[in-house]
Amino acid sequence: MSSWSRRGFLSTAVGAAVAGAVAPAGPAFAVADEYDSLRLRWRGLLLGTGIDPSDPLYTSRLTELGVQAAGWRASTAPSPASLWPDLLYTSAESLSGTYNRLRTMALAWAQPGTGLTGDSALADDIVAGLEHVHDHVYNASFTLPSSSWWWHAEIGAPQSMLDTCVLMYDRLSASQTSDYCAAVDHFIPDSEFANYSGHSTGANRVDFCRNVALRGVLGKNAGRIVKARDGLFPVFPYVTSGDGFYADGSFIQHTRIPYTGSYGAVLISGLAWIFALLKDSAWDVTVPDKQLMLDAVEDSFAPFIYNGVFMDNVMGRAISRGLPAAGTTGFPSSDHSRGHGIMAAILMLGAGASAAEQARWKGLVKGWLQRDYFLTLESNPSLDAASLSRLKAVREDTSVTAVPEPTGHRVFASMDRATHRRATWAATLSLCSARTAFYEFGNQENKRGWHTNSGLLHWWKSTTLGQFSDAFWPTVDPYRLPGTTVSRKALADGAGGDFGGPRPTSSWAGGTSDGTFAVAGMDVRGLQSTLSGRKSWFFLDDAIVCLGAGIACTDGTSVESIVENRNLGATGTHALTVDGTAQPATTGWSATLNGARWATLGGMGGYVFSGGAAVKALRQERIGRWSDINGGGSTTAITRRYLTLWFDHGTDPSGAHYSYILMPGADTAATAARAADSGWLTILANSGNHQAVKVPSLGYAAVNFYGTGTVDKLTADGPASVLTRETGTTGTLCVANPTQGSTSLDITWNRPVSTVLSKDATVTVLATGSTLRLRIDTSARNGATHKITVTLA
Repeated sequence: MSSWSRRGFLSTAVGAAVAGAVAPAGPAFAVADEYDSLRLRWRGLLLGTGIDPSDPLYTSRLTELGVQAAGWRASTAPSPASLWPDLLYTSAESLSGTYNRLRTMALAWAQPGTGLTGDSALADDIVAGLEHVHDHVYNASFTLPSSSWWWHAEIGAPQSMLDTCVLMYDRLSASQTSDYCAAVDHFIPDSEFANYSGHSTGANRVDFCRNVALRGVLGKNAGRIVKARDGLFPVFPYVTSGDGFYADGSFIQHTRIPYTGSYGAVLISGLAWIFALLKDSAWDVTVPDKQLMLDAVEDSFAPFIYNGVFMDNVMGRAISRGLPAAGTTGFPSSDHSRGHGIMAAILMLGAGASAAEQARWKGLVKGWLQRDYFLTLESNPSLDAASLSRLKAVREDTSVTAVPEPTGHRVFASMDRATHRRATWAATLSLCSARTAFYEFGNQENKRGWHTNSGLLHWWKSTTLGQFSDAFWPTVDPYRLPGTTVSRKALADGAGGDFGGPRPTSSWAGGTSDGTFAVAGMDVRGLQSTLSGRKSWFFLDDAIVCLGAGIACTDGTSVESIVENRNLGATGTHALTVDGTAQPATTGWSATLNGARWATLGGMGGYVFSGGAAVKALRQERIGRWSDINGGGSTTAITRRYLTLWFDHGTDPSGAHYSYILMPGADTAATAARAADSGWLTILANSGNHQAVKVPSLGYAAVNFYGTGTVDKLTADGPASVLTRETGTTGTLCVANPTQGSTSLDITWNRPVSTVLSKDATVTVLATGSTLRLRIDTSARNGATHKITVTLA
């Protein structure tokens, strides 16, 4: 098994976390004590309930499971070196891979409708396989050849082994069960729980606890169950640095990587399994901080799911796991299939939540499933029968009301992310700073993710949900990601080092929001580059205003700011219209659009270049392979067409700048009208010191201060992101410190204010009347928004 499967094969665990907490219909099992009850509960979680093998939704999955299991069974060739010739015990990945194949065989034996259900000879082979691995490698006397084996020995291998033991329990002797439990004790010693540090944090700690809890159930050892349950407690509280969940909804793993959708999903799925296993038992998880993990569903996960898309900017290396190499274990993966996985985990987590939470979460999941036309349950091959049973039940439950997509804005300052949602579109922004990495490379995954956190702006219409799902990552030009400003300096695969090593030195990244509109910015630095500059985004009702300034570089290469790089699919010829004139649809066409005032891309959206600009355009057919960006990826060539728009700042620019308005979903009429409306937007500043805009029709103004200064009616005595809204006689002022470094900020709004209606405790009012002067305590250094509501005079 390749390194592809380190976290990849656990996607089945995330996806399978949806079955009811009771054993499925089938043979009766003896229950002598509470341990037996919990073991059977786990069996039910693995196999699902209410599955009709004759239902077309399940028939093919069950048949495929049987075929795969039969193939693994037929290809076994036991020797001292391996159980399968292609999975030698000298490899850590092969250890996990061997147990994963045995787990597949056990599922086919236990699950009805596979063609191997209850096959006695298959059961004998599975039991013999478990014994073979134990005798030759995974036992209490084995010494790991290298510390690099830790993940497979402590997480990957025991997860599959213990699941297999649960399914085959009545076929195992007491001594076999004891031996396998002793192996888990050996590889996951108590020392892993002594400190919440190193690799024993976040999702990894939950995985340790899951394995130890199930080992306790199998071995009927209360002490191990208690160790696992209590080992979870450090995971629950919010953190202020390092790995874990933050109060603003952020999730970090590997110290500085936003990882809500990968490690965060594994963590919450693991908790769902453990909570379901121990619910109402003598070892139930009842500590108050458990609620923080339940709150994460709506605070951390839901904001990054849009119509079934689980946004890629919280996936880390997982964006490179699209299609595994031929001959390896795994299914195609995308932002949609990962969405199904987290939906499954959310539903299972509901078993430990309140009735009101369960109802809301079912409504969320039903809405996501109904609106996701790109990948349905029927067309997602990564979903097993148990996953399908729960998701299908919610989708078809007439008592569950689908929850519509919300509108609003969320700032995740602790991981340099933001999401913006409107009625028919959504966007998410990826930044980096001294707190978060440029990208993560590791295990030969995400080899060309260099610029994915350098201002990448993902956006979707409700009718273009496949934009980043359709082989985007292996075929897109990695130097031309939409929203970024980059040097064309060539970078090596994995440049900067493994596991979140490379990060910029600048600390200014973040923004502020009133919950509806927002402003964000970034002090740009280049990976292994001299690039520097300032970028800002102003998130509004039907548009995002994008500014760049102070752009400089001495790499000896050109520098570009990418307006758009849209995936048109394998054969797309979407119309590009510039100032009312249709441009050629021929692949390979390129042009410099001098003086362009606006453009639209058919079926996608519009772009306005205030005052006219020189914009480069290119239609390109690109060929890539998943193996180009992931060492375990498919080597099959894929071709996709792209339409790219960008500003070319030339070689070694100094003081370069740009401005444009992105209008997701806008047609030619709406885009042309916005370009013609000279009063809609005023750019108040666009320099290396300040970036600011005003939109009078929305009562909106916002400034990013990279230092002290005054712009229009706002003054700041230090780095700050400031937004004002005026509606009638009510005004709102929102302030954040994106550097997360200073302890206080003085802000002046040079606008008459009669009274302060509301503020948080961190805000001291220094003056009202002709101006509003505030002192804001930012000593928490978390980049949070401080919101003040006033009566305007």
